[in-house]
Amino acid sequence: MADWFHILVFGYYPYLAATVFLAGSLIRFDREQYTWRSGSSQLLRRHQLIWGSVLFHVGILLLFFGHFVGLLTPKEIYHAFGMGSGTKQVLAIVAGGLFGVVCFVGLTMLLHRRLFDPRIRATSSVMDIAILVLLWLQLVLGLASLPLSWAHREGGEIMVQLSLWAQKIVTFQSDAADYAMGVHWIYQVHIVLGLTIFLVFPFSRLVHVWSAPVGYLGRRGYQVVRTREGRRAA
Repeated sequence: MADWFHILVFGYYPYLAATVFLAGSLIRFDREQYTWRSGSSQLLRRHQLIWGSVLFHVGILLLFFGHFVGLLTPKEIYHAFGMGSGTKQVLAIVAGGLFGVVCFVGLTMLLHRRLFDPRIRATSSVMDIAILVLLWLQLVLGLASLPLSWAHREGGEIMVQLSLWAQKIVTFQSDAADYAMGVHWIYQVHIVLGLTIFLVFPFSRLVHVWSAPVGYLGRRGYQVVRTREGRRAA
């Protein structure tokens, strides 16, 4: 029974989460575009939002791309450049710790204002709060795993094992769940909670990530914004 549950969680659940993540986002964009927004509460408590939002977004983006590259890069590639698995694990610990703390501080500020400001709490949905709590718990688990990773940094076995699990998942290999077996429960819960965040993604305000205004970075010219007095003078 335990083996079947392990296979279900680490072998099949990733595909369920990915399917809901992609299909759910597409369906929501197609049918509920008026809900496709971040739902900013900037007018209610601006100063704390700015600091919290900047720290959170910078941290979460760096963590995401760090995990993406770190887990999906075959060890043969970085070995070819002279980087051993132990060195890669130390690099992941240092970078993950730094970015994790930045993200944790920002997210804690956002969660605090969401829970303890009566006006913001009144305008928040259950999912607004739930997704922040899930992200906060995920960060706590990630930071809690750092001492374990540091204690086994010499050979880098933990990162190699988790990388093999991720690579076998994305390449649809049936033995992927085997590589999540035997690692510390903190890593396992961290994986499951991360997959759950992808699962609930389409039902939360996180969908606004798909609409990030990347095109503005390369646009030509400037946007002209005038005050009300300026418009009257014109």
